[in-house]
Amino acid sequence: MSLLTEADVSPTPAEPYAAPLMLPQFATEAVMRERLAELGHHPRFGTRLTGFEQDAQGVTARMAQESGEHVIRARFLVGTDGGRSAVRHALAIDFPGETLGVRAIVADVRLEGLDRSAWHRFQLASPATQVMICPLAGTDLFQIQAPVALDGEIDLSPAGLTALIEERTGRGDIAVCSVSWSSVYMMSARLADRYRVGRVFIAGDAAHVHPPTGGQGLNTSVQDAYNLGWKLAAVLAGAPEALLDSYEEERRPIASNMLRLSTRLLGEAKQGTMRRDREARQLDLGYRDSSLSVPGPVGGKVQAGDRAPDAPCRGQAGQQTRLFTVFQGPHWTLLGYDVRDRPSAIAGLRIVIIGTGHDLVDDGGHIAEAYGVEPGQWVLVRPDGYIAGIFSSDELEAQLLRYLAHTLPSCPAATLGGA
Repeated sequence: MSLLTEADVSPTPAEPYAAPLMLPQFATEAVMRERLAELGHHPRFGTRLTGFEQDAQGVTARMAQESGEHVIRARFLVGTDGGRSAVRHALAIDFPGETLGVRAIVADVRLEGLDRSAWHRFQLASPATQVMICPLAGTDLFQIQAPVALDGEIDLSPAGLTALIEERTGRGDIAVCSVSWSSVYMMSARLADRYRVGRVFIAGDAAHVHPPTGGQGLNTSVQDAYNLGWKLAAVLAGAPEALLDSYEEERRPIASNMLRLSTRLLGEAKQGTMRRDREARQLDLGYRDSSLSVPGPVGGKVQAGDRAPDAPCRGQAGQQTRLFTVFQGPHWTLLGYDVRDRPSAIAGLRIVIIGTGHDLVDDGGHIAEAYGVEPGQWVLVRPDGYIAGIFSSDELEAQLLRYLAHTLPSCPAATLGGA
């Protein structure tokens, strides 16, 4: 059976990616490595952090490699070293939570006997007999997930997994041909008390671990990295260091909410009733209470701190495009809807005017529908795709410059009606 109903997966112009997509970890890593190479960098495998010290100016880290120990000096250090994070331990950050009393397997396999058009879940008796088998997009692999006994050896060979599937489905026509990766793990739900000590930060599983129910683990960790990444880049280029205080302020509440959701969904899964609804997709999470969100009128379709919706539109030459394409990259974006004047250029800020004869044409009305904006309004979008503020033309000049002075490396004076 599919875990999703038709209503759950119908895309809209504002949310074009409604259905969950499962990718194998090696494919995700390959995308990251390729992009890193395009930027002139590469991962340093076979390298281990052995210790670090920090002072008022930066961090000194000691790295062990086959060639010996190396010392690196940097302004900041970020620990993205997993649930057993050595960086978190070195900072003496508490990691409270609980072990959830559930042990499970996950395995990426090639198999015969199932189609790739749906996620398959089987349960013959109690929830402990569940097994999920989901196709991994872009590959010929399936991922098997299943609870197992709290102790004892688990046979993760093709024969062992085939036997587990037959036992839990009653079907003898599903055969695992090969196993490319597998793991057995205990589920926990834990959240770090702090995300930062001085010039050292933690992110991803180093800051939070949780059961996989809900499917938001990687998404939450990537959002940690993007949130901290654009802020570190701005500070390294000259923005005020106080900007970094907003990382924990914004991301820790998101992780806390995600832990509650995934733990609740685990309880539902134990009863065989779990469904991925809108809450599980977590597209409504945001930063309305953040110090980086400019307060505005309450009751609009979107507010400061919300995820900026997508919308199909057209460029000046009539070509089809979309707002997600406009937002893509490390820049800020300022959208002006049917405005009279264009502000002068500011480094790091992409100014886009929406209206006939301008940068984008909202011929389908999708931008107006998604944002609820009126002629003369401006929407400031952060590098991570969240709305920083919504301004009228009358207040834009003063509000924009005051805001960007705290978030951009440099913000020269700008006026409406400029170049």
